[in-house]
Amino acid sequence: MSRRTIPILKQVLSGVRQTTTTRSVTYMPRPGDGTPRAVTLIPGDGVGPLVTGAVVQVMEAMHAPVFFEKYDVYGDMKAVPQEVIDSIKKNKVCLKGGLKTPMGGGVSSLNVMLRKELDLYASLVHCFNLQGLPTRHDNVDIVVIRENTEGEYSGLEHEVVPGVVESLKVITKFCSERIAKYAFEYAYLNNRKKVTAVHKANIMKLADGLFLESCREIASKYPSIQYNEMIVDNCSMQLVSKPEQFDVMVTPNLYGNLVANTAAGIAGGTGVMPGGNVGADHAIFEQGASAGNVGNEKLLEQKTANPVALLLSSAMMLRHLQFPSFADRLETAVKRVIADGKYRTKDLGGESTTQEVVDAVIANLD
Repeated sequence: MSRRTIPILKQVLSGVRQTTTTRSVTYMPRPGDGTPRAVTLIPGDGVGPLVTGAVVQVMEAMHAPVFFEKYDVYGDMKAVPQEVIDSIKKNKVCLKGGLKTPMGGGVSSLNVMLRKELDLYASLVHCFNLQGLPTRHDNVDIVVIRENTEGEYSGLEHEVVPGVVESLKVITKFCSERIAKYAFEYAYLNNRKKVTAVHKANIMKLADGLFLESCREIASKYPSIQYNEMIVDNCSMQLVSKPEQFDVMVTPNLYGNLVANTAAGIAGGTGVMPGGNVGADHAIFEQGASAGNVGNEKLLEQKTANPVALLLSSAMMLRHLQFPSFADRLETAVKRVIADGKYRTKDLGGESTTQEVVDAVIANLD
């Protein structure tokens, strides 16, 4: 071997050493932690079966330690069947497609029914930029935490006299304090720096005033986390002009729905934003922002619904079940597909079908 080739060989070998990866320790499992977990699966209406089917395929491909108990529930049912409620209570975790709520007519939303029946008091939607997906704003990383059981969604409406309807907004100190505590705990455990309380206390002085009072009391117990307050109309303007200023947002029920969908639209669209609903004992994971495409017949016929949001929600579910390495694998594969840009559904500027995106995610699994 000539002297001239020795430095070249050393350089090649040093390059090999630099690319060697080390596996980090995620957590030390207890005996039996790897036992497959049962998860209740509700495909739902419209494109729901298409996107939940995508999740099932990916879970099988990565040999994730979960198995699904499937139940057919539809938005036009009068109530969620008791066997479905029993399954969620037994399994503690559910993955759900969208359930369409009929407009008017006195038919209650099964989504709201599930949240109340299982006391899923916290809705969490994570809105963030995905590499390779162009958006108007960069550095968006917002977590919207919304109170899920009261407020305008209390369902207390009645007709006082013909032509006059009264709808009650209920705010309680108990529910306001526990959602505020959840938001600050989330921020503390996830190394978040700021919590913003969204309100309309300048007009609804008692109801939103009580919500703010509760947030302030909880904030005083977390001195390391910055706390501020913002009126909901100003918040809407700030979201679309300077979204990077927000970190964790805590809101009453209706405001949270509006804020989460706005933040999702800013960060890339509802088709890519994960979310879930959690209580003390149970959790339901679903598309984070509005499932307005549930009844889109064209998406269903062409099989072009975007599965990304529910795939990322299922990664949240895996982390909730304490399977972090599987969650990381799934998230990494999805982000690689988005960054590559070759396989995207129409809402992201592509022409791919749901199945083509699923196949690409499976191909990118480590």
